[in-house]
Amino acid sequence: MARHAVTLSRIELADWRAVHSWASLVQVCRFQAWGPNTEEQTRAFVETAVEAWARSPQRRFPYAARCEGDVIGMGELHVRNRKHQQGEITYVVHPRVWGQGVGTAIGRELLARGFGHLQLHRICATCDPRNLGSARVLGKLHMTWEGRHRHTALIRDGWRDSDVYSILQEDWRERNDRGADEKPVL
Repeated sequence: MARHAVTLSRIELADWRAVHSWASLVQVCRFQAWGPNTEEQTRAFVETAVEAWARSPQRRFPYAARCEGDVIGMGELHVRNRKHQQGEITYVVHPRVWGQGVGTAIGRELLARGFGHLQLHRICATCDPRNLGSARVLGKLHMTWEGRHRHTALIRDGWRDSDVYSILQEDWRERNDRGADEKPVL
């Protein structure tokens, strides 16, 4: 359980400085193909994330994770295939709150929105096998490890593998006692 009350809200242009406070850190982007970001790169990323809310049909749902008004992370839900009801979640958390349940809280809310309002059937996530913190989050979300994709991204220290996790709507509902009519606000 998160030691912080974490809420997700649409990311805003004004959030770019908070996003940059972690996107510029080596330890945050260690397992990512992006970063450490310059201020310009972070502003451009946030602008694109804000614009995603105006697209139709919307496929990308980027959120700022807030605790007592402070942006302490981000979560994003991507609709990968509407016809087959497939989605993917991603998240990032400021290192000052690592290990405090924030990533798990973000993930739970993203899954609730994906399976609730968007009525997705399957949601997946990936992480670098060396990213033990992220793997723990995916385990706490009761996502199933499906396997490893080799050399999926070229990052600073070489080729990165990606472990793939997923959860199905019926598994989520069974675990979380969510009714079929529940539709979280996006």
